[in-house]
Formats: sequence, structure tokens, C-alpha cells
Amino acid sequence: MPEEDGDARLPQEFVELAAELDEQDTLAAYRSEFVLPEGVLAYLDGNSLGRPLKVTGGRLARFVDGEWGERLIRAWDERWLELPTVVGDLIGRAVLGAAPGQTVVGDSTTVMLYKLIRAAVDARPRRTEIVADTENFPTDRFVLAAVAAETGRTIRWIEPDPATGVQPAEVAALLGDRTALVVLSHVAYKSAYIADLPAITSAAHRAGALVLWDLCHSAGVVEVALDDSDVDLAVGCSYKFLNGGPGAPAYGYVARRLHDELRQPIAGWMGHAEPFAMGPDYVPATGIRRFLSGTPPILAMIPVEDMLAVIQRAGMPAVREKSVRLTDYAIAVADEVLAPLGVVVASPRDADRRAGHVTVEHDAMKTVVGELWRRGVIPDFRPARGLRIGLSPLSTSFGELATALAHVEQILAGQAG
Repeated sequence: MPEEDGDARLPQEFVELAAELDEQDTLAAYRSEFVLPEGVLAYLDGNSLGRPLKVTGGRLARFVDGEWGERLIRAWDERWLELPTVVGDLIGRAVLGAAPGQTVVGDSTTVMLYKLIRAAVDARPRRTEIVADTENFPTDRFVLAAVAAETGRTIRWIEPDPATGVQPAEVAALLGDRTALVVLSHVAYKSAYIADLPAITSAAHRAGALVLWDLCHSAGVVEVALDDSDVDLAVGCSYKFLNGGPGAPAYGYVARRLHDELRQPIAGWMGHAEPFAMGPDYVPATGIRRFLSGTPPILAMIPVEDMLAVIQRAGMPAVREKSVRLTDYAIAVADEVLAPLGVVVASPRDADRRAGHVTVEHDAMKTVVGELWRRGVIPDFRPARGLRIGLSPLSTSFGELATALAHVEQILAGQAG
């Protein structure tokens, strides 16, 4: 690091507060379980790609030498065939509030979204409309547009205020007897706004529609209760707060009451009732397994298993509590230190409506993020002017966050000067 970059420091009150919060942090010891390279001063992008766990490297090596190297194809019968539902149940128990037999691992997020969206609208053949919002992640919008074109549906778009997120009243205003499906993200990927999942789900059901929730930015950082909220369908990725690594598989949740009603559109051998029968016709498996398609990514599930074990040890209530304290600290520094430099907080100030990241905006943020990366401080940039401070509670310290924010302040002050 160049010498001039090394003196970045927040006002003493925030340095002391970070130290105090780290001292009080009951989850602080978990940070040492993650790979923490010296070249990274601060990592603020756990909401895009989580840090790897140290234990995972050893597990992968043992898997290659043992379960794969020794058992070879026999391992399919011994364990691998059941792994998509075994890990699915683990995800359901640890972070989704879902009973066993409703969650399955496989495919990318995009493919899983397509399968469940298409299955849902096909199950409501006389209904011609889908409700979605313009602020949702691009993949969700692209898949919805493709399904609408394939099936002759119309998408009714909500245009929410990015700062407040989709409101139940906005959804209710578009619901009717033509609504087949509502597709929303539980947490807005830009602002971190937490949608009112129970209220929106209930409103959609009163109209006779199904609901699919994207959980990519909530599972593992916000407490979720799919069964208690009577959710129909959900999809999420495993490389953010579940730390599964780049390209880690998605998971799909389908409420048990819908298993026999929905017909998933990508019929593959792993979703067959007897995968190795090699018969002439497709016969779907019973239960959640029918939503599988191709060969599941066995290697890619190992890091997910490791992180879920850590989350279960820590407990989601404690994870959520630390997430709130981290984001509270980030907003306090932004208000006191960064606002005089023109920075605006674009995330909810109400912790009950804010998930695991804070977005701050400034016209120079694209340049700022580039300079931060050069220094070894890693957030991400979201057009047109947003810097996302992504805070993965089990691997992020308050001191690390303070260091990152000090560098943001130093760069902006240098530009202003």
C-alpha cells in the first residue's frame, strides 16, 4: 500500500466505538474461521460473494482423495443422490424457516427462477397477469419477461420508490382475478429494504394468486419464516451470505401443498421417479425431488454445508442482531463523517426494514470504488452512483468496517480538496 494511503482514520469517537463494539461482539470469534488474506484491508462485499471458510479447503481435498477418489461412482448410491434434498433440508432448517421435504439444491438462480415461475403460471392457466417490480434484480426481470412472452402473459409492473421498496398497498392495487403470480425480492438488492413478506403473501392469496420470493439477499442475514408466512415458492443463491463460493448452486423452495399441483418445465433424469431405470417416459419423482432436472453439483455443495454448520452454531437471531449493529454503525459514520462530503444514505434507516447492506450515494462513487479496490478495501459499485457496504456478520468486524469507511472519507476529501 502506498504510504499516503496508510493514515486513513475516522474521528476518534468512531474508532473507539468500533473497538467497543468488537469487544462486546459475542460472534467475534467466528471471524477467525474464515480465510483472511493480508492483502485485503477490509471486505465489504459479502452480500455478493462470501469469504471462504478455512475448513472448506481441507474438506474439498479429503473429498477428492476419499469420497470421489476411493468410492468413485459407488458414491452416487451411497450418498450423492440424496444430497440435493439433504442440503436443501439443512438450508430450510438453518435459514429459511422451512420444514423438511420442501427445499432442493440444484441449478443456477436463473434456471431455478425459470422453473418455478413457469410452473406457477402454468398452474393458473386462466389467469393472464404477473405482478413484479421494476427495481428487482435484472435476472428476475429478464426471466419474467421470457416466461410472459412464452405463455402470453402480461406483466404488471410496480415502480417503487427505491428508498422505501415495494409496499403491500402497491401490490394489492394490481391484484385481481387475472393475477397468476407475484414475484418480488424479499430484500432489495440496491437499498437493502426488507419487503413485508407476510402481508404481501397474504394479499396475493386473497386474490387467488401464487407468490414467489427471491431470497438471495436475505437468507443467512435476515430471519426468514417461509412456512409460518404460508409462502408458496422461493428461490435463493448460496454464494452470498451462505458462502458457497463462485458459481455455487441455487436452491428452490416449494410448499408441500403444491408438490402435486405444479409441473416443473425442465424434465430431467434427476427429477425422475427412478433416475437409473432409463425408461422411455418421464415420470416425476414424488415430493420436492421432482423439481430437480440435471446432475446435481456435488462438489459445490460442500462449502454450503460448512457455512450452514457455522450459522447453526451461531444462531440466526444472533447473526441478525450483529447485522443490525454493523449497519447502524455504517449509517452513523455516513451521517457524521461522509455527509459533509456530499454522501447520501440510500438505505432504510429503520433497522426492521433494513437487511445486511447499506448503500451510500455520491456522484464520484465509481471512481471511489476503483481507488478503494487498489488499496485493498473491497465494496462494490451499483450504477448510477451507489457504493454498497455489504456486511456479512460472521466474517466482518467493526474495526474492519471502520477502516473501510476511513478510506472512503480520505478519498472523497482528497477529491474535494
